[in-house]
Formats: sequence, structure tokens, C-alpha cells
Amino acid sequence: MANQVAFPDIDVRQRLTVSTGYGVAEIVVHHGSDMVGKKLGDSGLDDRDITVLTLHRGPHVIPNPRNKTVLEGEDRLLCFGKLEEMRSMIPDRKQKRVRRLMKKHLPPESL
Repeated sequence: MANQVAFPDIDVRQRLTVSTGYGVAEIVVHHGSDMVGKKLGDSGLDDRDITVLTLHRGPHVIPNPRNKTVLEGEDRLLCFGKLEEMRSMIPDRKQKRVRRLMKKHLPPESL
């Protein structure tokens, strides 16, 4: 058939990482994020050269979400874009100091 379209088997992640500095990553919209309640088009992702490929909301998957989609807490966004921009969106963790336990502080049964 002349109108038949062939879809070759390709590794999508490999194809999407051909540009240096670009790649695929998942961004989680946490409940306290300033993105909660904003439309995807108003989230600033596009300004940061980040494209949302898929939105995962609980058991639901929204492929190619539209700019009018309102973001909710715990949404997971599968994105393609500048890796450095996506890394910068990860909230800073407060580093907890871990104290080394000395033998004198351990109960006798653990020695």
C-alpha cells in the first residue's frame, strides 16, 4: 500500500539527547510549589526552554498537555529541555548533619 506509514523502532531517549545540554527529565510539582494552581502556559517552563511531554496525575496520564492545563500538587511532568534549567528547579535540601556514634553511646547489645 502506498499510503502505509512505517514507524521504525527507535530509542526515544537517545534521539532526544543528541543536542548537547538537552535531555529528558521528570519534574515533580510539590504541594508548596509556586507552580501549583498555575496554568502550564503560565508556569514559566516555556521561558526556560522546557517542553512538557506528558503529565502524570495520580493514575491518569495526560500526553502532550495543553497550556491551559492547571497544575496540581504532586503532578509529575515528563519534560524535554535544557538539563541545567531542569536541575535548577530541584528544591535545595537542607542538609542534615549526621553525628557519628561513638562506642560509648551504643547500647552493649549492639557492640
